[in-house]
Amino acid sequence: METETEPYVRLASLRELHQVVAQLNTARSMADTLQTVADGTVTALGFELAAVNVVRPDGDLLVAAVAGADRVEVDKAEAAIAGRTGSRASWERRLSMGERWGELRFIPYTDGWVLDHDDVPQWHTTGPAPRYPDEWHPMDRLFAPMYASDGELLAVLEVDKPRNGRRPGPWGCEALQLYASQAAIAISNARLRGNMQRALVRLEREQEALRASEESFRQAFEYAPSGMAIAEVGGDSDGRLLRVNDALCRLLGRTVAVLRRYSFADLVHPEDMGTLLRTANDGGRAELRLARKDGSYVWVSLRNSVVADPAAGPQVQLTHVEDIEERKRHELALAHRASHDSLTGLPNSAELRARLGGRICANPPESRPYPAPAPEVVGVAAFDGYGLGRPHSFDHHEHVWQPDAAGGDGKGLAVLFCDLDGFKSINDRFGHVCGDAVLVEVARRLEQGVRDNDTVARLGGDEFVVLAEGLGPKDANDLAVRLRSAIIPPIRVEGRSVRVGASFGIGWASCGMTTEEILESADQRMYIEKRSRAQGRRRAG
Repeated sequence: METETEPYVRLASLRELHQVVAQLNTARSMADTLQTVADGTVTALGFELAAVNVVRPDGDLLVAAVAGADRVEVDKAEAAIAGRTGSRASWERRLSMGERWGELRFIPYTDGWVLDHDDVPQWHTTGPAPRYPDEWHPMDRLFAPMYASDGELLAVLEVDKPRNGRRPGPWGCEALQLYASQAAIAISNARLRGNMQRALVRLEREQEALRASEESFRQAFEYAPSGMAIAEVGGDSDGRLLRVNDALCRLLGRTVAVLRRYSFADLVHPEDMGTLLRTANDGGRAELRLARKDGSYVWVSLRNSVVADPAAGPQVQLTHVEDIEERKRHELALAHRASHDSLTGLPNSAELRARLGGRICANPPESRPYPAPAPEVVGVAAFDGYGLGRPHSFDHHEHVWQPDAAGGDGKGLAVLFCDLDGFKSINDRFGHVCGDAVLVEVARRLEQGVRDNDTVARLGGDEFVVLAEGLGPKDANDLAVRLRSAIIPPIRVEGRSVRVGASFGIGWASCGMTTEEILESADQRMYIEKRSRAQGRRRAG
């Protein structure tokens, strides 16, 4: 099994990687994008030096950006290689030799002498032989090629001096590959933005020559590799698409004639309507989902500019529609990894606290929102369909109340703290591989035993937490019994049958409490139950 600190180190690395990937798409120019790629490598991937070699139009590769953790090191590297070029043949030779680590290319120091006579700029220095097999040598070389979607080589990212002094393992290689693929998308987008910006500049310069300007615009619009649309501004048909190009038709799977019946408001995902409406206030930019003909949705980036007539005011709106589905998919995957347990796939401790914290507030009203219930009912629910009345909201927040523990009809947000009984002995007897398999199966059984809108999270080790809204005390007890019964049956692992038990403690979320107080309350009740059951077994024995 992993050490106690490794998951948190990986979680922190994923968060840093997610942040630098997001920064890649904020750069305004190709130069900014390349420097952001180099800076992000040093910030998030654990290397002290990085250089980006971008492919020039003539095919050779130029050292366009250098970054490092130490300013002196960076100055030396820049003096040695910045602005220099290496021939395409030399680079292809480098990328074809050495060890293949997935998409990466690693050339150990023992083979470095072969490269001493090529023209690729380098900053490497000599050093003593490694003291252990995976120690990084100053002459080791690690490259991450970056390709466009059609397989064209865009650039090569070179990294050096891992902070831990070791060659990256599987986790480091996967992170570097993922980052390189995202960087390639950002470089492609920067190239496209540069082409579009240059096209728009040409159009502006040709305003005085109307006929030439119209022809130039028509070609840029019709043959643009990404979607383009012109929409009406103002009047009864405000927003209606007047003109679209082939790329937008292919992206949405619709014909020109069909698209001209719609506006973007007709095509946007219902959850993204607010984003579309705020586009004008966000500088004409938005990332949202548009509907395809088959009913699916595609993530796009919209960039709007209004073509205005000084005399008559705004006339039409020009919209550039860029397909960002792949980038969004990677971003969502990174976000999922940061919020979910890598072993069981359940929400992790941070995500559990976020979901629980989202349902409570720090300052509940001093009194209940409704008249006092009958004497036998003390708690008043705050959930529609579960309580004694309609949900009551203060500042657009539905307050969470603790139901009556004495058997009333109140409903609340139950927090079931689960600790496995006998799990340590399984780890000790059969090993952590068997223990991991048991945790995965327990997670599956817990998920099968709750409702779709309930949350099952792994807090850590063999501790799980279930959040279930709209339950009364009896409901929560029944749920705990069902889940315990689901866990107890034997679990088959590697040809053997093992068993674990489970102890549950039931706490209740309530506005005015902190998430830690809520979890601590459920944890304490779990230990009370565990001790009680242990005493019962001793008496029975």
